[in-house]
Amino acid sequence: MEQSRSEIGQKIMDDLTASDNENIPTHANIEEELGDVAPGLGDLVKEFAFGDIYSREGLDYRQRAISTISALVTLGTEPQLELHINVALTVGLTPQEISETIMHLLPYVGFPRVLNALQLVKKVYKERNVDYYTQAE
Repeated sequence: MEQSRSEIGQKIMDDLTASDNENIPTHANIEEELGDVAPGLGDLVKEFAFGDIYSREGLDYRQRAISTISALVTLGTEPQLELHINVALTVGLTPQEISETIMHLLPYVGFPRVLNALQLVKKVYKERNVDYYTQAE
């Protein structure tokens, strides 16, 4: 039986979500946080971003995490970046890979965006009890 976009998206969202800490932001919170002003937004995120885009072949979750972090740092979208730093740890990127991905952006997006992103990295590592010199949890 073929799965719907919603079912595929939900499975991928579950794969990307750290379930051991309820304080970690997740994609599942979107409808809860914004549904009163944007009904159906959670379904769009689940079906389009995850059911259509994340489910495509060609990149694994680690590669998608690096790409997403790079885009979010470039855009300066810190709330979404925090969520995706958590995703990166969940899918197995090491702290060094995450930090170096952001440091690599210095000549392209500048110091302010990189410094802001690294502050979020520091916050997420602390919340998840991750040290730069250790592997992801």
